[in-house]
Amino acid sequence: MLRDIRDAIDDYDGRSRTVLEYALVIKRLVDEAKKPGFSADSWAPLAELVATDEFERVGAFKEVMDWPAYVDFMTNWAMSSEWEGSLRRVTETPGAVFLELEERSRIGEFANVVNSLSVYEFNDAGKIQRIDLYLQMELPPAEMLKSFEGVEISE
Repeated sequence: MLRDIRDAIDDYDGRSRTVLEYALVIKRLVDEAKKPGFSADSWAPLAELVATDEFERVGAFKEVMDWPAYVDFMTNWAMSSEWEGSLRRVTETPGAVFLELEERSRIGEFANVVNSLSVYEFNDAGKIQRIDLYLQMELPPAEMLKSFEGVEISE
Protein backbone atom coordinates (compact mmCIF):
# COMPACT_ATOMS: atom_id res chain seq x y z
CA MET A 1 0.00 0.00 0.00
CA LEU A 2 1.38 3.38 -0.99
CA ARG A 3 1.34 6.30 1.43
CA ASP A 4 2.05 9.97 1.07
CA ILE A 5 5.43 10.59 2.71
CA ARG A 6 4.05 13.62 4.55
CA ASP A 7 1.38 11.43 6.11
CA ALA A 8 3.80 8.64 7.02
CA ILE A 9 6.79 10.53 8.40
CA ASP A 10 5.46 10.88 11.95
CA ASP A 11 5.32 7.08 12.23
CA TYR A 12 9.13 6.96 12.05
CA ASP A 13 12.10 8.14 14.03
CA GLY A 14 15.88 7.80 13.89
CA ARG A 15 17.55 7.22 10.57
CA SER A 16 14.32 6.07 8.92
CA ARG A 17 12.84 9.47 9.63
CA THR A 18 15.98 11.13 8.27
CA VAL A 19 15.60 9.44 4.87
CA LEU A 20 11.93 10.44 4.74
CA GLU A 21 12.95 14.02 5.58
CA TYR A 22 15.48 13.78 2.76
CA ALA A 23 12.70 12.81 0.32
CA LEU A 24 10.48 15.67 1.51
CA VAL A 25 13.31 18.19 1.10
CA ILE A 26 13.91 16.89 -2.43
CA LYS A 27 10.21 17.38 -3.23
CA ARG A 28 10.20 20.91 -1.83
CA LEU A 29 13.37 21.91 -3.68
CA VAL A 30 12.26 20.40 -6.99
CA ASP A 31 9.09 22.50 -6.71
CA GLU A 32 11.12 25.62 -5.84
CA ALA A 33 13.63 25.05 -8.65
CA LYS A 34 11.32 26.64 -11.21
CA LYS A 35 11.49 30.00 -9.42
CA PRO A 36 14.06 32.66 -10.30
CA GLY A 37 17.27 32.51 -8.31
CA PHE A 38 17.38 28.76 -7.75
CA SER A 39 20.96 27.52 -7.82
CA ALA A 40 23.32 24.92 -6.39
CA ASP A 41 23.29 26.93 -3.16
CA SER A 42 19.56 26.20 -2.83
CA TRP A 43 20.43 22.62 -1.79
CA ALA A 44 21.71 23.80 1.62
CA PRO A 45 18.67 22.31 3.46
CA LEU A 46 19.52 18.91 1.98
CA ALA A 47 23.20 19.33 2.86
CA GLU A 48 22.17 19.55 6.53
CA LEU A 49 21.27 15.84 6.36
CA VAL A 50 24.42 14.81 4.48
CA ALA A 51 28.10 14.30 5.30
CA THR A 52 29.02 16.41 2.28
CA ASP A 53 32.78 15.85 2.59
CA GLU A 54 32.45 12.05 2.38
CA PHE A 55 29.23 11.71 0.40
CA GLU A 56 28.95 9.27 -2.50
CA ARG A 57 25.87 8.55 -4.59
CA VAL A 58 25.75 5.61 -6.98
CA GLY A 59 22.93 5.94 -9.47
CA ALA A 60 20.82 3.64 -11.59
CA PHE A 61 23.48 3.50 -14.32
CA LYS A 62 26.28 2.92 -11.76
CA GLU A 63 27.38 6.53 -12.12
CA VAL A 64 29.26 7.70 -9.02
CA MET A 65 28.96 11.27 -7.78
CA ASP A 66 30.47 13.14 -4.86
CA TRP A 67 28.47 15.94 -3.20
CA PRO A 68 29.42 18.79 -5.60
CA ALA A 69 28.71 16.63 -8.67
CA TYR A 70 25.43 15.42 -7.15
CA VAL A 71 24.31 18.99 -6.43
CA ASP A 72 25.11 20.05 -10.01
CA PHE A 73 23.22 17.03 -11.36
CA MET A 74 20.24 17.64 -9.07
CA THR A 75 20.14 21.36 -9.89
CA ASN A 76 19.92 20.70 -13.63
CA TRP A 77 17.35 17.93 -13.12
CA ALA A 78 15.19 19.89 -10.66
CA MET A 79 15.01 22.98 -12.84
CA SER A 80 13.45 21.01 -15.68
CA SER A 81 11.49 18.33 -13.82
CA GLU A 82 8.44 17.71 -11.74
CA TRP A 83 8.74 14.97 -9.11
CA GLU A 84 6.77 13.30 -6.37
CA GLY A 85 7.11 10.06 -4.50
CA SER A 86 4.88 7.78 -2.46
CA LEU A 87 6.17 5.57 0.30
CA ARG A 88 5.98 1.86 -0.26
CA ARG A 89 8.21 0.79 2.63
CA VAL A 90 11.14 1.92 4.76
CA THR A 91 13.33 -0.63 6.56
CA GLU A 92 16.07 0.23 9.01
CA THR A 93 18.94 -2.12 9.81
CA PRO A 94 22.02 -1.41 11.95
CA GLY A 95 24.07 -0.49 8.87
CA ALA A 96 21.58 1.02 6.46
CA VAL A 97 18.09 2.30 5.74
CA PHE A 98 16.24 0.94 2.71
CA LEU A 99 13.67 3.32 1.24
CA GLU A 100 11.21 1.99 -1.32
CA LEU A 101 9.21 4.58 -3.24
CA GLU A 102 6.96 4.83 -6.22
CA GLU A 103 8.37 7.89 -7.97
CA ARG A 104 6.49 9.90 -10.56
CA SER A 105 8.29 12.46 -12.66
CA ARG A 106 7.83 14.59 -15.72
CA ILE A 107 10.41 16.32 -17.89
CA GLY A 108 8.67 18.25 -20.63
CA GLU A 109 6.28 15.87 -22.35
CA PHE A 110 7.97 12.75 -20.96
CA ALA A 111 6.35 11.31 -17.83
CA ASN A 112 7.26 8.11 -16.06
CA VAL A 113 6.62 6.07 -12.97
CA VAL A 114 9.42 4.06 -11.40
CA ASN A 115 9.77 1.82 -8.39
CA SER A 116 12.90 2.86 -6.54
CA LEU A 117 14.94 1.34 -3.78
CA SER A 118 17.51 3.66 -2.23
CA VAL A 119 20.00 2.32 0.29
CA TYR A 120 21.19 5.01 2.68
CA GLU A 121 24.33 4.57 4.74
CA PHE A 122 25.17 6.90 7.62
CA ASN A 123 28.36 8.02 9.31
CA ASP A 124 28.85 7.96 13.09
CA ALA A 125 27.43 11.48 13.37
CA GLY A 126 24.13 10.32 11.84
CA LYS A 127 24.67 12.05 8.49
CA ILE A 128 23.99 10.36 5.16
CA GLN A 129 27.31 9.40 3.61
CA ARG A 130 26.24 7.13 0.76
CA ILE A 131 23.16 6.46 -1.35
CA ASP A 132 22.84 3.52 -3.74
CA LEU A 133 19.87 3.80 -6.10
CA TYR A 134 18.07 0.90 -7.81
CA LEU A 135 15.17 1.39 -10.22
CA GLN A 136 12.49 -0.62 -11.95
CA MET A 137 11.26 1.28 -14.98
CA GLU A 138 10.62 1.31 -18.68
CA LEU A 139 13.61 2.41 -20.75
CA PRO A 140 13.38 6.19 -21.32
CA PRO A 141 13.71 7.80 -24.74
CA ALA A 142 17.32 8.49 -25.77
CA GLU A 143 16.93 12.27 -25.44
CA MET A 144 16.14 11.86 -21.73
CA LEU A 145 19.59 10.38 -21.18
CA LYS A 146 21.25 13.65 -22.28
CA SER A 147 21.26 14.82 -18.64
CA PHE A 148 23.95 12.18 -18.07
CA GLU A 149 26.34 13.71 -20.61
CA GLY A 150 29.72 14.18 -18.93
CA VAL A 151 28.85 11.83 -16.05
CA GLU A 152 31.27 8.91 -15.80
CA ILE A 153 29.34 5.63 -15.78
CA SER A 154 31.05 2.56 -14.35
CA GLU A 155 31.52 -0.52 -16.50
